Amino acid sequence: MSSSDTTRLPGQPVPANQPADFEPVKEGKALLRRIRAGALATLDSTDGFPFASLVNIATDFDGAPLLLLSRLAAHRTNIEKDARISLLLSEGGKGDPLAHARLKVKGMAEMVEGEEAAARCKARFLARHPKSALYADFPDFSFFRVRVRAGHLNGGFARAAQLSADELLTDIGDAAALRDAEAGAIEHMNADHADAVRLYATRLLGGRDGPWRITGIDPEGLDLAFADDTLRLAFDKPVLDATALRLTLVHLAEKARG
Repeated sequence: MSSSDTTRLPGQPVPANQPADFEPVKEGKALLRRIRAGALATLDSTDGFPFASLVNIATDFDGAPLLLLSRLAAHRTNIEKDARISLLLSEGGKGDPLAHARLKVKGMAEMVEGEEAAARCKARFLARHPKSALYADFPDFSFFRVRVRAGHLNGGFARAAQLSADELLTDIGDAAALRDAEAGAIEHMNADHADAVRLYATRLLGGRDGPWRITGIDPEGLDLAFADDTLRLAFDKPVLDATALRLTLVHLAEKARG
């Protein structure tokens, strides 16, 4: 039996020999949005061999991975010569590390150009990694965005799937209004509705009790963080503007309190 017989292929249904509850697209998207650090594999600029390093990771509005890299780092030198990269995002946990879900993402790491795009990526990255504000503006640091080509999910035994870029990323074609409202909505929720945010994390997602905060909102859900813990709350249907977001957040708060 070949790996293709036991691996779900892009755009295809889950094979009959995989668990009925396996939802690869949903699980892949959740890992992509939730994992805050991972292994970055680049090609060594001196000899072409694979070069792995540890990096902090955030996501853009559409889910594309964001990296903050120093010009002094070897992986940045490698990327400037050959932009092909791979990221390994692992959920981790107790026991055998290989029993836990992990997602591999491959693509091209491209420096974020333009003042508006750089400001957006910076805001999203620092929301996920506040301590990075200490050096984010140093002249040798720049933000990079990964142009995703494909992904591979291993969700545990008999839960392997290849994912296309379209399956991993979020369609934002009609979500310009939500993107414009995101920053204000996050500030408002964290400042004025911290109790609801806390309930999202603890009641709806099973997170530990504490001062949770929203770090990002996109058409498919919102990202939550408390200390080193991160969670992803998916919406029941796409949210494309501020009005739909308000109604969705109110509904989720009522659900959490009920």
